Amino acid sequence: MEQRFQLWGRLLTESKHHIEAVYDLLGVKLTPDDYHGESTYQPVLADIADELTRCGLARISDGALCVFLDGFTGRDDKPVPLIVRKSDGAYGYDATDLATIRYRAQKLKGDRLIYVVGAPQSQHFQLIFAAARTADWVGPATETDHVAFGSVLGEDGKILRTRAGASLKLTDLLHEGVQRAAAIVADREDLTDAERQEIARAVGIGAVKYADLSTDRIKDYVFDWDRMLAMDGNTAVYLQYALARIRSILRRADTVPQSGSAVMLTEPAERDLALVLARFGDTVHTALDTLQPHRIATYLFELATAFSAFYEQCPVLKSDGDVRASRLVLAAHTATVLERGLDLLGIEAPQRL
Repeated sequence: MEQRFQLWGRLLTESKHHIEAVYDLLGVKLTPDDYHGESTYQPVLADIADELTRCGLARISDGALCVFLDGFTGRDDKPVPLIVRKSDGAYGYDATDLATIRYRAQKLKGDRLIYVVGAPQSQHFQLIFAAARTADWVGPATETDHVAFGSVLGEDGKILRTRAGASLKLTDLLHEGVQRAAAIVADREDLTDAERQEIARAVGIGAVKYADLSTDRIKDYVFDWDRMLAMDGNTAVYLQYALARIRSILRRADTVPQSGSAVMLTEPAERDLALVLARFGDTVHTALDTLQPHRIATYLFELATAFSAFYEQCPVLKSDGDVRASRLVLAAHTATVLERGLDLLGIEAPQRL
């Protein structure tokens, strides 16, 4: 038994190293101090079972300790149980998920508990949430959300896999994205090696992130490198390029008026851009309320498109006086919003592209 625990510990350590490597690629700021694996809750599982039994929620069924809740049925209208303790005395996912939500609600005092797990687990988490509320672990003021998401498909319409039929690793996709992006800028003589590496990393990883975040999360989507790395259309690189272009405009300007300076909206394209800019705050709040990041992505694409039309119809650097100043303010504000929006999606924006 001791050897098994030692082996388990080695595997756990290796898993953490892999997770941290993925976090580094994605720019995720979590550290080992921020996450608790299932094994963390092993010492309290017996207490979970006892507490649920004492409050009358759990009872023995076919030798297992189960929680049955009204309104949760499966095939043939049979009640669906949460199996707190199996008939052999072991504990599974139901028990650890119950222990987790109790910890997050009572110890961490979380006011909104968000579970990002695939759509097939919807009923399971509805059961977990309902049981936790019935046990008074989660109060009425605490929100519980299951953020379900669809599947990533290959061009054949099936779950994305390797040619050999194995599941693809996220790290492999991220590295491939960087390699493909590196090929795009490999011949750019106006860039240093460091700039090419920075762009390749930002564009490649941004493409993978944006493909996932720009789609309504509940829907399946087809993973297509050509589409994801296209310089036009609703892609990360299109937004990154739009921001880089605006930054170039601002660098070439002698001075850029401060935010809050007067803006004149005399042309339709100026007005259209200003109206899109005004919606940023509402878009972010809606995305947070609904837990739908694709709303931010859709907005950023609309903003970049509006700026492109504005730039084509309203000369910026070639204008004079107050008109020039006004258009520079619009350009600077657009850059700020694009940068903040991409940052909310966890996507880097290289200075040049």
